[in-house]
Amino acid sequence: MYKVLIVEDEDIIRKGIAYTMDWMGMGCTIVGEAVNGAEGLEKIKELEPDIVLADIMMPIMDGIEMIRRAKEEASFKPVILTSYADFEYAKKAIDLDVSAYLMKPVDEEELKKNITKIISEIERDREYDRLTEMKSPADRAQEVFIKSDRENDYVQHILNATKERYAEKISIETFSEELGVSASYLSRKFKDSTGTGYLDYLNKYRIQQAIKLLETGKYKVYEVSDLTGFTDYKHFNSVFKRYTGVSPSEFIN
Repeated sequence: MYKVLIVEDEDIIRKGIAYTMDWMGMGCTIVGEAVNGAEGLEKIKELEPDIVLADIMMPIMDGIEMIRRAKEEASFKPVILTSYADFEYAKKAIDLDVSAYLMKPVDEEELKKNITKIISEIERDREYDRLTEMKSPADRAQEVFIKSDRENDYVQHILNATKERYAEKISIETFSEELGVSASYLSRKFKDSTGTGYLDYLNKYRIQQAIKLLETGKYKVYEVSDLTGFTDYKHFNSVFKRYTGVSPSEFIN
């Protein structure tokens, strides 16, 4: 899973990108959000994201300065979010090696297309690094890669199962029993691969699905709660507000 950080001071844009996009379907997970460049810089250092979506005009520190400083300490693919007013300013930031410029409001298909392209770039870079840094004997290298593949299979199993069974009562312990490995081991591997704990990931995915259901206008809030695996209505409201900043009822209105 590729780790994505969103740095945007406008709540409605930031939350919209985080919770209406099918990030899991693109092989990504949102590891964090920030509301200004200074906070974004700290989040980049802390979370080590693969991709950073950043607005240009933000309080405290703008997106250009944040990316410039962060590039000195971390490796990531920056995506600039820009309005028509500052588009030319963004274009001048060629020294930052920005992977994409997206106009606001962000078009979902355009974002998907650019994320797919960026992921291909990341994979190419990683393969190049792997080939150039490989110094072990061939049999030793093969042993390491087989181990890595098995661990990735565990995480992929969890991701696939979550997508299919998010409405059920599932947890890291559920998959621990299915895979025959300890819950603590799975939890650690999942966080290493995705940058987030499983419960946080599950809640985010459920909220994404809840938003899609609420947008149809076909379901009452308590029905959406049941359909997305939140058996307790009050808990659903609490989790929804924690991730989106508004209650389900407020979101509908």
